[in-house]
Amino acid sequence: MTRSGGVGPDSGGRAFSVIVAGGGTAGHIEPAMAVADALRRLDPTIRITALGTERGLETTLVPERGYRLELIPPVPLPRKPTADLLRLPGRVRAAVARSRAVIDAVEADVIIGFGGYVALPAYLAAGRGLRGRRSVPVVVHEANVKAGIANKVGARRAARVLAAVANSGVRAPGRADAEIVGIPVRESIATMDRAGLREQAREHFGLPADGPVLLVFGGSQGARTLNEAVSAAAPQLLAAGISVLHAHGPKNTLQIAEPAPGDAAKYVAVPYVSRMDLAYAAADAAVCRSGAMTVAEVSAVGLPAFYVPLPHGNGEQELNARPIVAKGGGTIVADAELTAKYVMDEVIPLLTDPVRLSRMSVAAAGAGHRDAADAVARIVVEVAGR
Repeated sequence: MTRSGGVGPDSGGRAFSVIVAGGGTAGHIEPAMAVADALRRLDPTIRITALGTERGLETTLVPERGYRLELIPPVPLPRKPTADLLRLPGRVRAAVARSRAVIDAVEADVIIGFGGYVALPAYLAAGRGLRGRRSVPVVVHEANVKAGIANKVGARRAARVLAAVANSGVRAPGRADAEIVGIPVRESIATMDRAGLREQAREHFGLPADGPVLLVFGGSQGARTLNEAVSAAAPQLLAAGISVLHAHGPKNTLQIAEPAPGDAAKYVAVPYVSRMDLAYAAADAAVCRSGAMTVAEVSAVGLPAFYVPLPHGNGEQELNARPIVAKGGGTIVADAELTAKYVMDEVIPLLTDPVRLSRMSVAAAGAGHRDAADAVARIVVEVAGR
């Protein structure tokens, strides 16, 4: 080892090399980048290579975080019998071959996959290939409550299988379930002192220093139900002394009534928030969707939340929020039930009850996993024999 707590080079002087495979959506990329950051904290000499496709958000997010990105052909899995299904075997072969070429080029010691289109070719390429190529150990992390196809395939030969919650449907051979570690989140989220950042955060967004603040966001594109319900209740929120930080999505606009002359609270509407750490620090509660990463971050910082699952799909978003709600850290609201009246009847009373807010904050933080990224990084190092 080169330093206390580091992993250092191998006996031949070669730096430890890790491939992270989790492209496509932020839900796959953010945990991958959080683990990459945690590995770098263990030892700055570790070489991190991210796999991605030209279609995914990783083409922007990975370089922004300072990591090397290698592109492979995308392999979307058709959900219906179409002509794309006939082309699937050829696409898989091309993606696996490209993944194997990257593995060999960077001399990968271990692959950590987070599911999605990018992970499946990486899992398949990690096995011993033609001409006696060495196999590479795999660690699989499943963030969702229902495992996807890619991680189910990867788990069959993985050295370790990790998950955010129990009974996700993915496990290592010989185990009854995956190892539960939570979802890796960014260090700025995992180590946040909300109270300590509060003044800076509110100044950043132009919010009042005093009084409760409600954070509203529906993902990177916003959410119409959240936008309409909360903005319609703006007069009542402001009259109750509650300020609002509302990220409505870059393609959407809000119609906000002018505040009454005596209102000290402010309604700050923005298309997008690039500093979510400051948004969390400025807020006392949130109204948001319940994607896996959203739930992980909101609970990690101890923010009480009204979770509004997407009304379509397989019900996964509601399942994501249930563990936090069961601990008392949030409330699940059906999309059709989130109205201006609900905001007035349920959201305003919570924001104006400091004792209840504090109790829910403690419960939310207790249900989160702040140390997930560091835990996964240590497992990756262990699997690689470092």
